[in-house]
Amino acid sequence: MNSLDEALRMLDIFASVGATGFYVTKTGLLENKTRAWPASPERLRQTLPAILRAAAARKPCHITDGLTVMAGENVIVRPMSDATTFIQLDDLSATALDRVRSGAFLTLATSPGNHQAWLAVSGLSELPKDQVKDFVRRVKNGIGDKSASGAVRLAGTENFKLKYQPDFPRVAIVDATPGRTVTREQLEALGLVAPSEPPKEPLTPIRASGRGRAKAWPSYERCVAGAPAASHHKGHDRSMADFVFCMTAIDWGFGIEATAEKLLEESSRARGKGRDYALLTARNARLAVEKNRGGQGRSR
Repeated sequence: MNSLDEALRMLDIFASVGATGFYVTKTGLLENKTRAWPASPERLRQTLPAILRAAAARKPCHITDGLTVMAGENVIVRPMSDATTFIQLDDLSATALDRVRSGAFLTLATSPGNHQAWLAVSGLSELPKDQVKDFVRRVKNGIGDKSASGAVRLAGTENFKLKYQPDFPRVAIVDATPGRTVTREQLEALGLVAPSEPPKEPLTPIRASGRGRAKAWPSYERCVAGAPAASHHKGHDRSMADFVFCMTAIDWGFGIEATAEKLLEESSRARGKGRDYALLTARNARLAVEKNRGGQGRSR
């Protein structure tokens, strides 16, 4: 069973450092999204008992080769704030966890041996968005995390992943310091911020291979339908579908930024992994398109 007290405690901890709302997502055993909605902290607290009861209920989930697993749903929250910048650091080693402990307001164990930490940074909200994103990226690089999406399974709930069945672990709060926020200068003093990277030479725009300018986006559904079967779950390989979608869009004349944003709209996998994943997929697709064209448009 899920622990309501632990889940409520986690919501209170986020609220103590500036969270003014949450984007809630429920996913199944195969990471398929079953429901998503925004909620205020007050509303989420009111509805949480019912949410956790429904999430804990075991239902048959059909895997490959006739295998059926009884599993519930994951309850995932993404904290939102106008004044606080949240930085999630995932898959931390014991050494990395020790490095960030003095600046983190929350550390969690999402599965045996798998920890993540959360930082609440003040003073960034008035900066341009690209500078904030760059700073967050540098913190992640400084601690060795590039995969965190900014969304987290709610403490006290079970972590329903196929690799953990049949003994699904429960997400647990390891340590918490309610109200702890840090500044950019404090994180730099702690040695948690990687140096700025030199600016990259902009890529030369690719000329669309089709006739005229791109007017319509490729069909994401067709990219999914044409993708090979996934190796670890039933259905098509969504990462390949994402890549093919980006390749097609770029070949039709759309830019990297626009393609990444469109991928976030079309792909639930991309939304779950965040904008960094979408940009990386679009950039890799751009390189593949250049290679297919024999190097046309490659930067020098």
